Amino acid sequence: MELIIPLDPQGKRPLYEQIYRHIKTEIRNGNLKPQMRLPSTRRLAENLKVSRSTTQLAYEQLVSEGYLEAVPRKGYFPARLEGLVAPVETKGADPAEPGAEFGREGTEGVFGERSGGAYPILADFSPAGIDLENFPFSAWRRISRSVLKEEERDMFLKGDPQGDLSLRKAIRDYLHTARGVNCSPAQIIIGAGNEYLLMLLSQLLGQKTGIAMENPTYGQAFRVFSAMGHRVFPVGMDQSGFLVSELSELSAGAAYVMPSHQFPMGIVMPARRRQELLSWAQAFPGRYLIEDDYDSEFRYKGKPVPALQGMDRGQRVIYMGTFSKAIAPAIRVGYMVLPQPLLERYRESARFYSSTVSRVDQRILTRFIVEGYFERHLNRMRERYKGKHDLLLSLLRPLEARFEIQGEYAGLHVLLKGKAGQTEQELVSRAAKAGVRIYGLSGFFMDWTDHRETGTVLLGYGGLTEEEIRTGAGLLLKIMGE
Repeated sequence: MELIIPLDPQGKRPLYEQIYRHIKTEIRNGNLKPQMRLPSTRRLAENLKVSRSTTQLAYEQLVSEGYLEAVPRKGYFPARLEGLVAPVETKGADPAEPGAEFGREGTEGVFGERSGGAYPILADFSPAGIDLENFPFSAWRRISRSVLKEEERDMFLKGDPQGDLSLRKAIRDYLHTARGVNCSPAQIIIGAGNEYLLMLLSQLLGQKTGIAMENPTYGQAFRVFSAMGHRVFPVGMDQSGFLVSELSELSAGAAYVMPSHQFPMGIVMPARRRQELLSWAQAFPGRYLIEDDYDSEFRYKGKPVPALQGMDRGQRVIYMGTFSKAIAPAIRVGYMVLPQPLLERYRESARFYSSTVSRVDQRILTRFIVEGYFERHLNRMRERYKGKHDLLLSLLRPLEARFEIQGEYAGLHVLLKGKAGQTEQELVSRAAKAGVRIYGLSGFFMDWTDHRETGTVLLGYGGLTEEEIRTGAGLLLKIMGE
């Protein structure tokens, strides 16, 4: 079939984005149907008089978001979206372009012990690592000094329980522009870390609410919900992420998901699966989806995938984010966007809790965001992490005959899955003896007895220098290529 796509070479949007947006809109509106085969990237490029890399980038973004399906030897076809919750288009909300927690903010094991033993470690591929070498310390110090010089007595009072309005406005503007989140500052609650917000959310949902979670998952959230008395239901995953079909058999009133980049599997949930989740939530009063959007800023191919919350028109998505990956874990500032029904419940039963974040820290962070330092830092770190990501993948390429590389092009870690029957423990043990610390996937399952031997390990690269990546990858090639 032929595609007529109006392009504006002088427009503000890149040509690949114009193509991507046009095809996505046509699929959403039902004008492009699943049985219609789209032209190849080469043919579309010829018809539109653009480079093939432009059409390839547009198609790859559509495939990653689940609007297109690439069928081997047949071509590209629109995904089936009919019969599900219709997504909400948001004007001006395009994604922006360029404790003891293991895997996301800490250094220890969530369920198991840290890998490595007593051997000297030359390279630690911890998924928790971040790059602080490029942190704008001078700007942070300058803002801090300026804030402390301000003779504003109100800054030393308790302040709003939800957090300072100025910071909530800055977060709202960032989320709307960069993540496609639709909310007002009144819906945002700021807290000192993810755990506090999860405990507050537990009170709002009620202890009797069962919570379904992806398995494997982010262990700290599992721990908090379990400690608060919730029954937690492990749910399996396939190549599209959370298996919504399993929810019908569970007495769960909420589902905790990471659709933009699932931890630890690195899966990006396609549009159809997202809409299935929204359909499940809207099928029964009082059901909610808890969207953990912990590292969505770091995507290295195409644009960042918009948040699930932006597709929600039924007030069923609770959006959670943090500055731990984007800035630094020590900032200890997270935020939660409550849908209106839960916001009213919060005002009635939980607003008496004082804010857990210092107002001085809130003021510093507000200025860091509003004065443009945060955006510049993100752009710099995106490039920095992309360089480390590309370097690691290039060094691991000789292992592709024996291992499948998963979870690439986003986040701060990749997975290696053995093809030849290697056990996870063998891989971790041999790497430790060679001076390399890697992390087994089994440690992220909710129950040690509830998983099969995965033969899969995680390699985080965020906290390593390029030289350390080269050293560690070189050692891995020696022991895993045997």
